Order: sequence, then structure tokens, then C-alpha cells
Amino acid sequence: MKELSLRAKISYDKASYHAYLAWKKGLIDIVPEKIPQTFTQYFLSIESLWFHILSTFIVTTILLALYVTEPPLVYLRYVLGSLYVLYVPGATLLEALYPRGEELEPLERLALSIGLSLALVPLVGLVLNYTPWGIRLVPIIISLALLTLSLAIVALRRKYVYFKLKYS
Repeated sequence: MKELSLRAKISYDKASYHAYLAWKKGLIDIVPEKIPQTFTQYFLSIESLWFHILSTFIVTTILLALYVTEPPLVYLRYVLGSLYVLYVPGATLLEALYPRGEELEPLERLALSIGLSLALVPLVGLVLNYTPWGIRLVPIIISLALLTLSLAIVALRRKYVYFKLKYS
């Protein structure tokens, strides 16, 4: 970008904006400076930032659900808990099914994420009903976390395979 802005004699911001527009139209392809060669490098790269954010979100939600019972943090618990149950499981399943991110529009992704979450969460409850732990807060939280992280790991692996095919 720096070289482009110097050659065209425009600001860095304008050069970035025009490069983004050209990329959006399919005129250019933006390639990362350093392409990860192994899964570990990919896991530690910016390409897998979504996975780290998701993991942090899950841990934060679990801690809030287990330890926060009084205002003002209880409202954050309600918001994160709702996202944790109604959006995240379906979104990670969609990431695993469609790793490129280009197959579905954002609104379709949102609607399918909510719908798939509403299908997955009762299945988790059904399975838990027949275990010795039953349907209580801790088993539900742990089961949803394991399901979501399992789907996220599958999605991360599929995204890595696609990334390797795209840039090799």
C-alpha cells in the first residue's frame, strides 16, 4: 500500500480504499505478505482470529453464567448468554459447512445461524436428558461449549485447507 500511494501520489487511506474497491470488483487479488505453511502457523495467523475471539467469547460467557448473579454484570450475562445459545452454535456449524464465506450472503448466514442454533441446542438438551447429569446449568453450558468448539475446530481446519489451495 505504501508503494502504491507513493507511486500514485495519493494518501495511504485513498490508496487502501481504491485497492479495496478493485478487490471487491474482482480486478485484483490481495495476497497476505507471509503465507502460513503449516496448520500451526495458520492457527497463529490473523486468518484464524475469529477462532480466538470465539474461544474468548465462550470462556467469558461460561464465567459470567457461573459466577455473576447480580446487577450490573447480570445484564451482560443475559446478552452474551442469548448469543451463546441462539447464534453461536449455528454460526460455527455454518463456518464448518461453508468455509470460504463467499457462498452465502450475510443476511442468509444470520438467518441460517439462528435457525441451526435453534435446531442444535434442543438436540444437546435431548442427549443431556438421558445422561446422569440431566438438564442443569453446568452440563448445558459445558455441552454447548464442547459442541461449539468442536465445530469451530472443524471449520478452522477446513478454512486452512481452502487457504492452502487458494494461495499455493
